[in-house]
Amino acid sequence: MLEPVENRCVSPVFVGRADELSALHEALDRAAEGEPQAWVIGGEAGVGKTRLVEEFAAAAARRGAVVAIGGCVEIGADGLPFAPFSTALRALRQALPDDLAAAAAGQEEELARLLPELGEAPSGRHDEEGTARLFELTARLLERVAADRTVVVALEDLHWADTSTRHLLTYLHRTLRTGRLVVLATYRADDIHRRHPLRPLLAELDRLRSVRRLELARLTREEVGRQIAGILGTEPAPDQVDKIFARSDGNAFFVEELAVAAAADGCRTGLTASLRDLLLVRVERLPETAQRIARIVAEGGSTVEYRLLAAVARLAEDDLIEALRAAVNANLLLATPSGDGYRFRHSLVREAVSDDLLPGERSRLNRRYAEALEADPSLVPADERVTRLASYWYQANDPAKALPAVLDASVTARRRHAYAEQLRLLERAMELWDTTPEAVRATLRPVDHAEFYPPCGCDPATTPLRYLDLMAEAAVAGRLCGERERALKITKRALHLLEDEHDPLRTAWFLLQRSRLVHALSRGDGREDLAAAEDLVRGLPPSEVHAEVLVHVACWTMIHAPGPEAYAAAEQAVEYARLVGARETELDARQVLGVLKVDAGHIEDGLGELREIKEQALAENIPHVALNVYVNLPAELEAVGRSREAVVIVEEGLAFARRHGLPDTEAWMWGNLAESLFSLGRWDEAGRAGATARRLGRSAKTRGFHATLRAELALVRGDLAETADQLAAARAHFGDHEDAPQHELPLVRLEVGVAAAEGRLPDARAHLERALAPGLPPGTQRYAWPLLLAAATAEAEARSPAAQQGRTEALERLFETARKLTTNAPVWYAHEKWVRAELLRAEHRDTADTWTDVVTAFELLERPYDLARLRLRLAEALLTVGGDDERARATELLRLARAVADHLRARPLADAVTLLAQRARLSLTRAPCPAADPVEALGLTGRERDVLRLVSAGRTNRQIAEELFISPKTASVHVSNILAKLNVSGRGEAAAVAHRLGLFPPDARTASLTG
Repeated sequence: MLEPVENRCVSPVFVGRADELSALHEALDRAAEGEPQAWVIGGEAGVGKTRLVEEFAAAAARRGAVVAIGGCVEIGADGLPFAPFSTALRALRQALPDDLAAAAAGQEEELARLLPELGEAPSGRHDEEGTARLFELTARLLERVAADRTVVVALEDLHWADTSTRHLLTYLHRTLRTGRLVVLATYRADDIHRRHPLRPLLAELDRLRSVRRLELARLTREEVGRQIAGILGTEPAPDQVDKIFARSDGNAFFVEELAVAAAADGCRTGLTASLRDLLLVRVERLPETAQRIARIVAEGGSTVEYRLLAAVARLAEDDLIEALRAAVNANLLLATPSGDGYRFRHSLVREAVSDDLLPGERSRLNRRYAEALEADPSLVPADERVTRLASYWYQANDPAKALPAVLDASVTARRRHAYAEQLRLLERAMELWDTTPEAVRATLRPVDHAEFYPPCGCDPATTPLRYLDLMAEAAVAGRLCGERERALKITKRALHLLEDEHDPLRTAWFLLQRSRLVHALSRGDGREDLAAAEDLVRGLPPSEVHAEVLVHVACWTMIHAPGPEAYAAAEQAVEYARLVGARETELDARQVLGVLKVDAGHIEDGLGELREIKEQALAENIPHVALNVYVNLPAELEAVGRSREAVVIVEEGLAFARRHGLPDTEAWMWGNLAESLFSLGRWDEAGRAGATARRLGRSAKTRGFHATLRAELALVRGDLAETADQLAAARAHFGDHEDAPQHELPLVRLEVGVAAAEGRLPDARAHLERALAPGLPPGTQRYAWPLLLAAATAEAEARSPAAQQGRTEALERLFETARKLTTNAPVWYAHEKWVRAELLRAEHRDTADTWTDVVTAFELLERPYDLARLRLRLAEALLTVGGDDERARATELLRLARAVADHLRARPLADAVTLLAQRARLSLTRAPCPAADPVEALGLTGRERDVLRLVSAGRTNRQIAEELFISPKTASVHVSNILAKLNVSGRGEAAAVAHRLGLFPPDARTASLTG
């Protein structure tokens, strides 16, 4: 009578959860429409999270969705890196082999870190963006797989999740934007104590609007009664329901246990003193052999393979199967879905059995697991082998065996970019170090276990592994996984240990790490440690450490204090890197040299160097160098006024970055694109590029850079409140320690602009003096000329008597500073003329000829907004002359300036043009001519009209050629003819004229853009 009852301890009727299931079905509907859904389901152990997921998954599958379920795997006290994602991706690969292969095409090696079946994961370079690259590729993979069908990915037991799994899940929730995808995750709420690592993740997910939380409550009395009826197959007596409900408090799992126990004991419910003892009752009823098997399985992990269990149990096969059958019939164990192992029906039972083990019994079982796995590694899946072996040996309390196994597991974690797990394992290795026999430690080699050990002239294949090598490996792992505080602590301990040793290379290496960590944590600029490292390696033979220190010195100096020191350090770094064969370090140093050459005025040499490095990095498959060039080359092109070339390089770089999954680098590129589009007068596109950069950016620097761009756009459009907000945000992101001229000078320029716009000339002067007081470093003319221009314009615009106080000193300060700046590039030369013209205007000594020279200089550049401002100045100067010809010319200049201002929605410029026209009694509108076609009046042919339409839509020559089926060269000729006929200097102005004349209605431009 009892055996059938025990076989049905789970109710066949799904009780309660109607609202929760309905919410998940609504999420499935939204996902089917292309809106990704993210849900996190919490509840105490046994409340029914897994049952809810199973019911929803079955219903989703009936509706045609592909369901992939993965669970976090607990091995002893450890989680297996990326285990739920690996399991879910494996399920997707089995269900959709062709689709997943197509989605992973070209990135199989990187994705193999999560799904080894895709290939061999490369050893490759390890840097801060390695994990981000893997996460980005995973997100894009899921989006592609879910592009044409609804996919449900369920990740269970997040309370056991490793750090890398938690980080990847957070990344997915932040970045998934497309695809018919539902991502579910469950966790045990009663296990999330105050210091549980899942708690910060839950807090972060609560802040994301795209993530919804679902907390499962306990069952009501009525629902408990229905559950008991489903289990027993008959309606229970009311008093029985009352007792079980009171005892279980509505926990679905305990209802099951109590109902089965009551049936087995004659419907009595007061069986044990605690619910934990209740869980053990089912075990204690088993035959002794089956109880022994239960204890073995409990200590083996979440799931134990049959062959591994047989090796550990050491029973005859018939006896083992009989014991397993008893445990399965008692609903204690279940066969895994793959059919090759066993797990407890519920983790609560497993934990109760494991907690009941004696200390010596636990270590003995772990030793037997480890010995069995060492004897036959094929007993467990290949991607779990080293991690499980390390855990078993560690739990067996055998340091001699545990230390090598833990180090092997740390190497595997590093290869998978699971740097958080690598750090934890390395910290465990450091814990085991002193208790491990010296003879065992002497057999360990850095070449096998420590990729980041500081090269010190020793042969890593013959030199024993040192404790300092573990510290070096752990410091880098901590930096790469974002645990910078832990990494800094380890680095400081290493430097303390090195105080008693004369090891300049190791000390310099750790100083370099501390410099990077201090800077990343906003504790300083890192210069002190860099200088100390440079002093230590000075005079030593060339080495990788020496070259790496010099590269960082050159880079730091280039950014914070550009000048001859940066150039010398970069040259020496190139030389040393070549001598020791450090190719990546050599390319990094050459890149610094290229940027320094451009900034020093050797423009073509510097740009040529950067282009050559890019091609070499692409040819030699060194992506991180190529990506850095894709950031720096467009930035330098923009610096010298070649914005159109910069846009082409950035677009190429964005495609490369997307293939390699580097969101933060991609964010820098979008920021560079926004800068160049702004210069070209394509402000709406610049705003969209900036918004993309803001969405992708992760680091404080990228966010500060993008806030600066937003402040720039807000200022020229007259939104002073938004400008102030973005300025404050930028300063907060950069922090007090980040005083690099490339960040500081643009911020000061904007502060000067805001103060001037609000009539606060003394504040504008104070901002300028703060920037000029330490002196402008060489090579910063890109940022210095616009700053001086903003200050000179503020002086010229302020005409009140109060503004005259201190003016002479202010103008002399500006003049002397401008005299020292480089003018090698046409854009710098044009700015120099503009600054001097504004200084003359401040003294009322400017003339029409003065401004004609500046306008002529800017007509050679594609800077429509700047040219419009200058045309306003020239018109103003012409109107002071007062002749009819001058008035006619001023009128046309103001019309052109107004057209650009309207097109760009530059309200302050538009207001200034209107005010001047009103004062001079000029009409900026031409009399309509109904009989005349505006296109014919402009002298444009039909083909040129088509080209102008596409120019107004922001198309490049190549895009125009593709759309009109002509060659790029022909498109270029048409564009040149259009500019000449419209008497404008650039594409932005041509678009402004078309906008002013109403040649192409907005819907026509939109139709062109959308194809």
